[in-house]
Amino acid sequence: MSRVILVASGKGGTGKTVFTANAGAVLAQKGHRVVLIDMDMGLRNLDLCLGLEDKVVYDVVDVLTGLCRIRQALIRDKRFNGLFLIAAPPSGKNADITRLHMKVLCDKLRNNFDYVLIDAPAGIGENVLISTDGVDSAVIVTVPEYAAVRDADILYSALSDNGLTDVKYVLNKVRRDLVSTGLFPGINEIDRKLKPEIAGILQYDENINIASNNGLPVVFKKGTYIEQNFCKIVERITEPVRS
Repeated sequence: MSRVILVASGKGGTGKTVFTANAGAVLAQKGHRVVLIDMDMGLRNLDLCLGLEDKVVYDVVDVLTGLCRIRQALIRDKRFNGLFLIAAPPSGKNADITRLHMKVLCDKLRNNFDYVLIDAPAGIGENVLISTDGVDSAVIVTVPEYAAVRDADILYSALSDNGLTDVKYVLNKVRRDLVSTGLFPGINEIDRKLKPEIAGILQYDENINIASNNGLPVVFKKGTYIEQNFCKIVERITEPVRS
């Protein structure tokens, strides 16, 4: 059965888009057909993380407004069999996009893909809430900073109010040397503050940023501790909902 997952963050700079790219690549490496949708209107970066910026012709707004067909906006990542991207527009387009538009798009994509990952804009703006329709679950990407944790908690409440009950969070960019000073919130403290279940922890590693800056998900290199950690986290966020 197809699954639509929203990837969101309470504030910018948490690594949400890089996480989306790598999660999609992991699923594709496991043999699934995956499409990533960038909903960050005017601030698209998912195409850069995948190195597909030169391939963008049509975007998600073109699809939602009927300017093009879905297949015309699909960009295939040839390095990962079964991985596709629908990019966001390079600038804010004046389009009356509604929740119904997103639900129809997600329902259509379910017919051809095992997983649909939606990279939502940071915060709790209108485009985030529009993106929740047609979604089965969500993952919030946050970092060990008090402001980020507070914003993640506010985002969780907004998602819950909009009917999303299957929500997990990923703690990203963890530097144990800084956390151990007590100047940043610790992992246990963050887990007490956040209501969703934790799906995993990603340590800060410059290799993740180097890879994304070169348009390649870091999980492309198999067997590293980073790739293995991403795989475990993806397994948790895609596991069936507990009854």
